[in-house]
Amino acid sequence: MDIESVVLRKPGAEDGDPVHTLISQIPELDSNSCYCNLLQCSHFSDTSVLAEKDGEVVGFVSGYRHPKDPTVLFVWQVAVAEKARGMGLASQMLQAIIARHDAPEVTHIETTITADNSASWALFNRLASELDTALERSLLFDRTAHFNDKHESEFLARIGPL
Repeated sequence: MDIESVVLRKPGAEDGDPVHTLISQIPELDSNSCYCNLLQCSHFSDTSVLAEKDGEVVGFVSGYRHPKDPTVLFVWQVAVAEKARGMGLASQMLQAIIARHDAPEVTHIETTITADNSASWALFNRLASELDTALERSLLFDRTAHFNDKHESEFLARIGPL
């Protein structure tokens, strides 16, 4: 796949189902309902990005401004179709969102990652390096206390200040 021919754009309500299909094809990601993906594509379109190749959704990053701290852009989920991996698409999508939110009020980017998700850790460490800032890691949601041993612990990756 040619990365130059991939179009990055804000998602819209019509993208909810294709995004849901993309995420359901990536076993490493937690699936949400189609309705949740519809809300991500419509209500959170300003803080999300969709990657499209010849009309097909090949990538999606969802995010939102943290309701208790609007200086934080929280990245909810990063999804890249198998055929579009290894070309830096995830980094390009994240940079596209950041470019929209480079106003002084956004000072940090946050996401959560399980300890064993080496691809996500590499992506966000690379992002911090590209932004010439630090990445701090701390436990946010504990496997036992928050997930009743049904999900691995989630660590907060905090990048900034921007």
